[in-house]
Amino acid sequence: MSALFLSDEELIVLTGFTWKSKQIRWLQSEGIPFRKSATGHPVVTRSAIEGRPVPAQEAQPVRGWVPRVVGA
Repeated sequence: MSALFLSDEELIVLTGFTWKSKQIRWLQSEGIPFRKSATGHPVVTRSAIEGRPVPAQEAQPVRGWVPRVVGA
């Protein structure tokens, strides 16, 4: 293919499968976006793998607003 898409060999290394149906199932389970080619093979852009953000740490809870009591 091209530098824009993962090669067949890279897709096999990534998924651990040579069968296109198993590759597709694995990509879906991992949430990796892909398209199917005219032959039914998964096509994954290189940016989908290299550009995946690292999951952010859980946000700290925000303390709620507390009204000021007048004259206290």
